[in-house]
Amino acid sequence: MAERNASTYTLRNYQREVQEFLEFVQEEGVSDLNQVTRTVARRYIAWLSSKEYAQASVARRVSEVRSFFRYLQRIHWVVANPFERVAGPKLPRRLPQYLTVEEVERLLAAPDLSTPLGIRNAAILEVLYSAGVRISELVSLNVSSVNLAAGEIRVWGKGAKERVAFLGRQAQAALARYLQEARPTLAAGNRHGRPSPALFLNQRGERLSARGVQGILQELARAAGIEKKVTPHVLRHSFATHLLEGGADLRAVQEMLGHANLYTTQIYTHVSQRHMRRVYLQAHPRAGGEEPADIVHVPDSPTPSQKEES
Repeated sequence: MAERNASTYTLRNYQREVQEFLEFVQEEGVSDLNQVTRTVARRYIAWLSSKEYAQASVARRVSEVRSFFRYLQRIHWVVANPFERVAGPKLPRRLPQYLTVEEVERLLAAPDLSTPLGIRNAAILEVLYSAGVRISELVSLNVSSVNLAAGEIRVWGKGAKERVAFLGRQAQAALARYLQEARPTLAAGNRHGRPSPALFLNQRGERLSARGVQGILQELARAAGIEKKVTPHVLRHSFATHLLEGGADLRAVQEMLGHANLYTTQIYTHVSQRHMRRVYLQAHPRAGGEEPADIVHVPDSPTPSQKEES
């Protein structure tokens, strides 16, 4: 986990839940982890289920213990991984929530461009939707990360992986205006006398936080009359969905999102297919029937090493 640059919160959960497993096998009379067999692994999964954990919680714990044994194999503490061929509960995948193109347009038009904060907020929205970046990636951007002439930003994603994200013409224009008109005003509010390298600043001239961006989006969504919950990740989902609906290649979308594997990106094809089916149901004179559900079952579940947050 530490090798993957996981957050402190993730590391704390991992430590607690691996400790829970170790206490379980101790109760089972296991004194050496080499004695943990697939039978013990299956009993552990049954025990988790008996504790009425949510299926997702059980699946996460199984994945964590499987990763724990992989680590023990690497350092030669155990010979085999008893969880390697033991499946956790299969989970349906929820289709990601996204905004329609019309809703995105309304949201992008919501900031008040007569104020520095409004100009900043407009640039934030444009970058989130144009580049499809994660909230953590957005708030970690520095001024030096931006190449307006090329329409690119350099982003540090999960696992400290760097990638280039693209800016459309409108995002370029919004960022240029922010850098010229609004950021100098916000930077002047810094009481520490040390200019921040951050691209997006708060009223105190300091780096804008993820929580601050969340609040901005909620406020702008209300102003735009959008009833859906609007978060940075919803805009990321919208970015991917609209690209695929516009005919973008799935592999290209995977690269733009910074996904390590294609499986994570494939969920957006289900969203795109749902959109096409809705168009079909509305347009074909003899279509009829229900709109597709919001839950999809992906037949081939990925291995834990393939799973990642989108």
